[in-house]
Amino acid sequence: MIVYPNAKINLGLNVIEKRSDGFHNIETVFYPISWKDILEILPDETKESGITLFSSGIVIPGAVEENLCVRAYNLISKDYPMPGVKIHLHKLIPMGAGLGGGSSDAAFFIKGINDLFDLNLAWGEMHHYAKQLGADCSFFITNKPAFAEGKGDQLESCAVSLKGYSVVVVYLGVHCITSDAYRNVQPNKPAISLEELISVTPIDKWKDVITNDFEKNVFEKFPAIEDVKLKMYNLGAIYSGMSGSGSAVYGIFEGGSSFKDAFSGNLVWEENL
Repeated sequence: MIVYPNAKINLGLNVIEKRSDGFHNIETVFYPISWKDILEILPDETKESGITLFSSGIVIPGAVEENLCVRAYNLISKDYPMPGVKIHLHKLIPMGAGLGGGSSDAAFFIKGINDLFDLNLAWGEMHHYAKQLGADCSFFITNKPAFAEGKGDQLESCAVSLKGYSVVVVYLGVHCITSDAYRNVQPNKPAISLEELISVTPIDKWKDVITNDFEKNVFEKFPAIEDVKLKMYNLGAIYSGMSGSGSAVYGIFEGGSSFKDAFSGNLVWEENL
């Protein structure tokens, strides 16, 4: 079985408050884009249980045991008898970019093994496992635009649509560590919730009212990331923002012009939605 885990962008992000458990409550809108990894999942006939991970493409740092697909297998195998599995992850979505690639890999792995091994996991069960792996992992189970609250794991359907627009995502190669981003941000509850703002504000007015609370500190530390956002607007973007805690920056454009040359030397994703 081969699946194609996709990335997401955040349409705005407000850090509301710090929680007693050390995490933060946020509000944001997750929007799926088609920048994809490639994940092959196969039964491993050489072993009765356990998982073996092969990877290619972008080098994945850290111990294999910490990979979210491996953690997902180990989590589910506590509740269901799981055969041996081998997976090959071809990594194309950059890490530390705020695009949710690792979370998407895990969510698609959960959905994939559910189908491959007839586990008959209910929709709620898959969300339950995904939430234990990452705040945004649950989003990729449904994989449709969603307003997110709490740690980013409390989701409800969101009617926002970028159909007819084009999206350009630029990654400069700067890896932003999420925990550092939260440590340096000042929580603040806005007077009007992002859910309300994004539902009543036309896209061409988002620039005036929808923000990402992580941008200030990230831009101060990495001015080149702010330069990308400013360049998006100079190129005619109707809205531009940093995705998640960074460091990828996206622009929403009317029309389908290519801007790869404008950001040559960097990793650029473009698509018409």
